[in-house]
Amino acid sequence: MSKRNLPQAAEPTHPLSRLAFTKRVAKRAQYEAFEFTIVPEGVRVRNGSHANPEEHEYLVRVAGGIPATCTCPADARFDGACKHRVAVVIRAPILDAANRQVVADGGVETSAGRANHQQGESVDEDDGCETCLEEFPCWECVRTGVRALPE
Repeated sequence: MSKRNLPQAAEPTHPLSRLAFTKRVAKRAQYEAFEFTIVPEGVRVRNGSHANPEEHEYLVRVAGGIPATCTCPADARFDGACKHRVAVVIRAPILDAANRQVVADGGVETSAGRANHQQGESVDEDDGCETCLEEFPCWECVRTGVRALPE
């Protein structure tokens, strides 16, 4: 009996691993008071940490399942993703909602979908869930106290 080389399914790539960003950006994306609104163009992100939040509101466009661009000055000025793009990608419900598309044949919604805690996923308190990266936990694991942000 000969062995066959069967194609193996590719491992899903966590959207966060597809963005380049600094540790400083990652921390700010976690702790600043962002407010998210799903709009047809993407996700409107308002930073409630500022005295005048309405002056700190930007549009994050999602393409290919990741936050691709942001209208903030930092996204244009610096290499890597800005804190607004990282803030969207680490909050699975926001990214999933931004990935939803209305289909022309009657308005059926589809989603890129990802495993998350609301789908009954078991979470290892040492490693977190399958959406956590080794060096950076997902928002749900941080929010629920399963994992802490790296120093």
